[in-house]
Amino acid sequence: MKKNRWMYGLGTVGRDMVYSLFSMQLMFYLTDVLEISLDTLFYVTIIMMIVRVFDAVNDPFMGVLVDNTKSRWGKFKPWILVGVIISGIFTIIMFTDFQLRGAQFLVMFTTVYVLWEISFTANDIAYWSMLPSLSSDQKERERIGAIARICANIGLFTFVVGVVPITHWLAGITGSLVSAYTVFAISLVVIMWFFQMFTLVGVKEEIKDVNVEETTKVSELFGIIFNNDQLLWTTVSMVLFQVGYMSTTSFGLYYFKYVFGDEGMYSVFAAILGISQLAALTVFPRFSKHYNRKQLYFAATILVVSGYLVFFFSPSHMLFIGVAGILLFVGQAFIQLLMLMFISDTVEYGEWKLGRRNDSVTLSLQPFINKMGSAISAGIVGFTLIISGMKEAVGPQDMTPLGLNIFKFSMLILPLILIVIGYWVYRTKYIIDEKKFEEIQHELQERRNQ
Repeated sequence: MKKNRWMYGLGTVGRDMVYSLFSMQLMFYLTDVLEISLDTLFYVTIIMMIVRVFDAVNDPFMGVLVDNTKSRWGKFKPWILVGVIISGIFTIIMFTDFQLRGAQFLVMFTTVYVLWEISFTANDIAYWSMLPSLSSDQKERERIGAIARICANIGLFTFVVGVVPITHWLAGITGSLVSAYTVFAISLVVIMWFFQMFTLVGVKEEIKDVNVEETTKVSELFGIIFNNDQLLWTTVSMVLFQVGYMSTTSFGLYYFKYVFGDEGMYSVFAAILGISQLAALTVFPRFSKHYNRKQLYFAATILVVSGYLVFFFSPSHMLFIGVAGILLFVGQAFIQLLMLMFISDTVEYGEWKLGRRNDSVTLSLQPFINKMGSAISAGIVGFTLIISGMKEAVGPQDMTPLGLNIFKFSMLILPLILIVIGYWVYRTKYIIDEKKFEEIQHELQERRNQ
C-alpha cells in the first residue's frame, strides 16, 4: 500500500514541471523571449483560448477511450506511456525557435500546441483516472492524493524557483535566452520521462473487477456526466477557483518585472510559497483526522481571501507580498487536494446513482477543470497585457497608473471574486460528506455481493 502511494506520486513530479512550462511560462516566453509582435500576441491569445477550450471539452471523450481500453497492462498505463512520450517531443518543438514570424509562426504554433494538448491529455486523464482504482478507502485515497499533490508541487515549485536563474545561466552558456529555453525544455522532458517510469513500473491497482458494464459508448458519455449532479457542481465550483488561481500565478513573473521592479525576486517569492504549500500538503492528513472536508474548505477559503486582500492593499514590499503569498498558497494547497478528493468520490456516487462505474470519464473532469481554468486565464492574461500597455513596456517606469490598476484588478480582484463564487457553489450544492460517502460505499458493497 505504501509503495503504491509513492510510486503513483513520484510519477507526476516531471509532468507538472512540463505542464507549468506551458501553463505559466509559455506566454512570457512568447512576449519577452521570442518578442512576438502585438498583433501576433492578439492572435496567439485567441488561439490558446480556443485550443484549451477544445481540449477541455475533448477530455471526456478521452476518458471513454481509456475506460474502454483492454490490455495486459490494464487500461491506464498504455495511455500514460504513449501520452508522455509524444507530449515530450512536442514540448521540445514548441520551445525551439525556427525563425518563423507572422502567419507562418501562427500556423506552426497552432499545430504544435494542438498536438501537445492532445498527447498530454491522454497521459493526464489516464494518470488521474488511476487514483480511484488504487483504493476504495476514502482516507487511503486522501493519503495517496496528498502524496501525489506534494510530488506535483515539488515539480511545480522546482520549476518556478528555477526558471529565471537557470534560463539566464543557460543563456550565458548558449549565447541567447532563446536557445537557453530550448535546452531548459529538453531537460524538463527528460525529467518527466524518468519520473513517469515510477508509475508505469511500480503501481499496482487494487480495484479491477466490479459489477458494471464492460464498455462505455460515446453516445452514453453526456448522460454519465450530466446525470451525475455532484460531478457537475464540483466541476463548476473548481473551474471558477482554477480560473482565479491560474490567472494570479500566470501574472507572477510579469508582476515582479513590471510592477515590483526586480525580476530576480520572483524566484525568492516562489521558494517561500513552494515551501509553504508543500508544508500545507504534508500536514493535510493530520487536519483531515480532526476536521471534516467542509470545515477544511471553509478555512482554506478564508486564508485565500485574506491573502488576496493583503496583496492588494499592501505596498509593494517583499515582506507584505510574502505574507500574502503564504496565506494564499497554503489555502490553495488544501483546496487543490480537496478538489481531487471531491471528484474521486463522485466515481462511487455515479456508480451508486447510475449503476455503473466510469473512473476515466469521471476523472477526466479533473484535467477538464485545469484546462478550462487555463483557457480562460490565458485570455485574461493575454488581453490584460495588451490593454494595460505591459506588452510594450520595458520596465515599471513605462507603466501608467491606469495600466497598473488594470493589471492589479486582473491579477487580484477578479480572481478573488471568482474564487468566492466557486466556494458558494460548493457550499450550497455538494452533498457527499463523509457520512454520505460511507452510506454509498455500504450500499454498493451490498449490490456487489448479490
